[in-house]
Amino acid sequence: MTTDAAPAHQHSPYQSLPPAPVPARTVLEDAGELLRALAAPVRIAIVLQLRESPRCVHELVDALGVTQPLVSQHLRILKSAGVVHGERSGREVLYELVDDHLAHIVVDAVAHAEEG
Repeated sequence: MTTDAAPAHQHSPYQSLPPAPVPARTVLEDAGELLRALAAPVRIAIVLQLRESPRCVHELVDALGVTQPLVSQHLRILKSAGVVHGERSGREVLYELVDDHLAHIVVDAVAHAEEG
């Protein structure tokens, strides 16, 4: 009689890869600042909204159901971290993501949270 027992210890597919080089300390610090800027539920929601299309503050207020001062505060943080930039159009400022890399980070984090 043969038995197909599972191995006592299964290895991750990543264990066979050589260690990744460690980026320069300044790069790691910049990445940490970026992740801190994204680490608030309202800012995550803003990034998800801007992933769809550029938006002005009142559109974000309507979509997120939060106050204008709160949206403006979070946009300032995202702007200072280089996540979004704004372009004035008449009396309004239209905000958009600087690039798609940041949207991927947020989308992947949300997908991971939904799995759990």
